[in-house]
Amino acid sequence: MREVSFGQYYPSDSFVHKCDPRTKLLFLIAYIVAVFLAKNFYALGACAVVFVMVAALSGVPFRSLLRSVKAVLFLLIFTALLNLFFHSGETVLFSWWIVKITKEAVYFTVFFAARLFLLVLGSAILTLTTTPVALTDGIESLLKPLKWIRFPVHELALIMSIALRFIPILTDETGRIMNAQKARGADFETGGLIKRVKAIVPILIPLLISAFRRADELGDAMDARCYSGSKVRTKYKKLKYTWRDLLAALLIAALIAGIVLLRVYTAAII
Repeated sequence: MREVSFGQYYPSDSFVHKCDPRTKLLFLIAYIVAVFLAKNFYALGACAVVFVMVAALSGVPFRSLLRSVKAVLFLLIFTALLNLFFHSGETVLFSWWIVKITKEAVYFTVFFAARLFLLVLGSAILTLTTTPVALTDGIESLLKPLKWIRFPVHELALIMSIALRFIPILTDETGRIMNAQKARGADFETGGLIKRVKAIVPILIPLLISAFRRADELGDAMDARCYSGSKVRTKYKKLKYTWRDLLAALLIAALIAGIVLLRVYTAAII
């Protein structure tokens, strides 16, 4: 888990880093919509091309982006196997007892895995190129119209920012606790499933205690600085759109338009 990059910020001075956080949030939402609109490999390939372009402009090493996939690797493999063995089709490639693999199932499995892979990588770019403070300001600005119905926009944005900031902190804390338990003779790598689950209990208890202690210390620090929520608060950094945000909007608009055209005029592969 220490190598999982989701929730961590990669400092740089790239094109994507300089974009407005609101633009990056809207770009990610539109990108997710585009990936789900893709119904064939041509459209999915267009999404992959856009992702490669954004990744190149972000300056984030591709190795750091791949680390984010580790968080959902088990889910990716599990769902891929389910689709491979239970998706129906006409062209049978392999059959044994109750197991039947068809050509359509292979196509669907590869397509689904590629779609999930692009979704995770696209979300990772947002957290790697945007600080938690900027992300909070962007979310609060986008949800500002909800204040008219007395929705706690600032509090929601603050909660999400703290949650993202605590992901790498709790990950490092878990690693330290595991090393301490291993030094006392704990074994987390051998034995059956039940034994491994029991071995996790000595990790969860101190981890929960540490999380509550950090939350209490954070609350005290906010009280000491006279934090009062969204009441009469000013911004140290004002958000403003630039020409970079216009280019990002044009790029994602072109992607969605291209996928819609491909969906209409190209026969679906799956």
